[in-house]
Amino acid sequence: MANNNIGPKRLVVGAHYGLKEWMVQRATAIVMAVYTIILLVAFFSGRNFSYEGWAGLFAQQWFKIATFVTFLSLFYHAWVGMRDIWMDYIKPVSIRFALQVATLLWLIGCAGWAAQIIWRV
Repeated sequence: MANNNIGPKRLVVGAHYGLKEWMVQRATAIVMAVYTIILLVAFFSGRNFSYEGWAGLFAQQWFKIATFVTFLSLFYHAWVGMRDIWMDYIKPVSIRFALQVATLLWLIGCAGWAAQIIWRV
């Protein structure tokens, strides 16, 4: 009896593995695009192009939250991309794991730093 691994009875392992990452990349890109539009509208409709004007914009709680959500989207977007790069091009598991951990720690540190900056204003 031959092992027929073609057709509907084939063994499929991880068939939807890339779909979630693809969806995350698109969703985070949409969040960043919407924030960019909000920022451009605020810029072009603003009258006060001084530090005080921008500080006043960033002092609003909704804008701080929108900015932080955008940064989180950016960091998650970067994580998915870098993780895929490490998985595709770094074959030794120990080096790949070390690079993934370093990337994750870097992005978590950047998120903490972004929160500190945003809520300092």
